[in-house]
This record gives sequence, C-alpha cells and structure tokens, in this order.
Amino acid sequence: MSRFGRFAAIDWSGAKGRRHKGIAIAVCEAGEAAPKLVERDRPWSRSEVLEWLLAAADEAPTLFGFDFSYAPPLHERGAYLPGEAAVPEDARSFWAYVDALCEDEDLGAASFLEQHHRPHFYFGAADGTKADFLHHRLCEHAFNAMGGGKASTLYDAIGASQVAKASYAGMRLLHRLEGRVPVWPFDPLPATGSLVVEIYTRVFIRLGGLPGGKVRALEPLNHALATLGSRPFTASAAPNDHETDVLIAAAGLRAIADRPSYWQPAGLTPEIARTEGWTFGVP
Repeated sequence: MSRFGRFAAIDWSGAKGRRHKGIAIAVCEAGEAAPKLVERDRPWSRSEVLEWLLAAADEAPTLFGFDFSYAPPLHERGAYLPGEAAVPEDARSFWAYVDALCEDEDLGAASFLEQHHRPHFYFGAADGTKADFLHHRLCEHAFNAMGGGKASTLYDAIGASQVAKASYAGMRLLHRLEGRVPVWPFDPLPATGSLVVEIYTRVFIRLGGLPGGKVRALEPLNHALATLGSRPFTASAAPNDHETDVLIAAAGLRAIADRPSYWQPAGLTPEIARTEGWTFGVP
C-alpha cells in the first residue's frame, strides 16, 4: 500500500448548520515531511469537504481517513435498528437509506436521530437507562480489548462530541462517494487510485506514544509526530485539538499504510466488511 503518495485526515462534525468550526483537515506527502493543515479563510461546510475530497482524489493517489463510524453495530443485536422492518441490513444500503430520509442542510443527519428513529437513541434520563443504548461494533470491541479506552456508540446522542450525529451525517457523504472513490473495507483494496478509510484519532495518538487524550500543545504534538516518523510541525501558536488530532492522524496513516496487518485485522470477515466495516489502525 506504499503506492499512496498523499495521506489526509479529516476531523468531522455532525453539528446542525452550514459551517462547522469542528472540521479540520491535515495532509502529508509520502516520506517524512511534516503534515500541514488545509488552511481556510472560513470554517468548512460538509459539502465543501466532499468537493475537496473528490478533487484531491483525482490529483494524486490519496489515503483519506475520516474520524466517524461508517456503520452502526449490527451483529451485537442482529439489526442496526431492531424492530424496524424497512431498515437495510448492509452498510451501503443503509447509507442510501439515511441519505434519502434526511433533508437537513449541508449533509446533516440530526433529523434521522431526532425524528425518524427517535426511540433508538439516548438523549437523556427520560429515555431510560443509558447503559441500555451502549451497543458497539466488533471493531470497537477490539479497540477496547487492546486497551484503547472506551469507544463511543452510535446510539448515544448526548455530549459535546456528538459522535452519533457526526457518523450519520458522514454516511450521507459516503453514499455520495459510491462509484467515485472506494471505501474500505466495504470495497476491496483497489490496485490504483485513492481510497477512504475510517479512522479513530485516538488510535494514532496512542501509536504516537501519548496516552490518548486531547493534544493541545506543540511539544506533545511533535513528540507524537517524531514517533510516527514525521518531521516536526512548526507554528507560531499551538493548534487546537481538532487540528492536532488530524495532524497526528495524517502522519499515522502514512506510518502504517504499508503494513499488511492493518489491512487484514483478525476480526474482519467478509460479512463484517459488508455490514459494520472496520476502523483502520485497529489490528
């Protein structure tokens, strides 16, 4: 997989609205040069990220990593949304289903949780016991088992990170990539060209020799980059934690992209690849 000439990490957002301060993108070229932030004069919209990705994918063979979950868990309970007869049971069809239901602006998906399938999501104590909503995919169980920490669930809609809303919004983007840029492992590894994978930035922070929490200073950022084989990032001020997440993840993608074990994790079967997918970087 060393054929990739460029590596890009994207910190995503499921927030309502058209522009999102939580979105950040970093890119690094093959070799050891420090990753760079894709600078903007205004916050990204999700639609602009899609446009940027499609253009970048044509420019050079790029490995793109998005920090959201590409599908809900299915094997733990036998369905993405148990009791809902019309809900598909494979990821690609589910992406299309989410996209067709949501009329939210800028590829948003808040209505999917709040209106279309409200009983499946935890918004607060009125919904019952939070533990009853904490279902995970097999790759998240694998991440937890390796000491990675507590992975988020796509049924918990509380919290500043809003992993649930971000992921369902991300599925709308993935649906729009069909036939244009392959998405691993739902698509097989292509012989040439660009590829999109799911990432969890905490994986790369840990691979960079840090505990796995947020990075908010240049010294730990550059420690992680050096551990991942990258030159240091230089800036007049420390990037915010969205930016450090993607700077480390871009270097991390480059560091592990040619290691076969990450493309062949022990728990990844054809059925899991079709229904739940896998987080790249979790062995």
